[in-house]
Amino acid sequence: MSKTLCGSVTSRRPVAVLMAALFGLTLALNPIAAPPANAVSVDAARAAVAVRALRVTAAQVGIPYLWGGTTPRGFDCSGLSQYAYARVGKSLPRTAMQQYKATIRVKRGNQRAGDLIFLYSNGNVYHMGVYSGNGYFWHAPRTGSLVKNSRIWTTRYLIGRVR
Repeated sequence: MSKTLCGSVTSRRPVAVLMAALFGLTLALNPIAAPPANAVSVDAARAAVAVRALRVTAAQVGIPYLWGGTTPRGFDCSGLSQYAYARVGKSLPRTAMQQYKATIRVKRGNQRAGDLIFLYSNGNVYHMGVYSGNGYFWHAPRTGSLVKNSRIWTTRYLIGRVR
């Protein structure tokens, strides 16, 4: 309860209810207030595909690095992501830089499992992998190494989401 300027006592509850109703009406009538239904379903579909691609990527653990490799006989970094996404029905170009150019940009902090992580130096993408969460990504590191899940070791990376 509170006093008005005239000194009479009024309840705040009717005002709060009216404000909530007006806010709800504004949201219902304003098309900008919520994303279109198809945008939500497209994003949910992308997320589901990304998680499936992440599972395919993780299943390649222990496969040897092979320069230019695109099969379970051996992978390089972009061959691994190309292979994983192809298994879930998404086509990616061959090289890391081509894959970066073919993805939707994602701001740092908005990445999710299955997004692609692109490490760069001097404006060139030199390595990549599939984001697994909590600062880690699956990748085929280098000659003599195996596909593995590693902490992202640099702050110089970009994030791309497969269309």
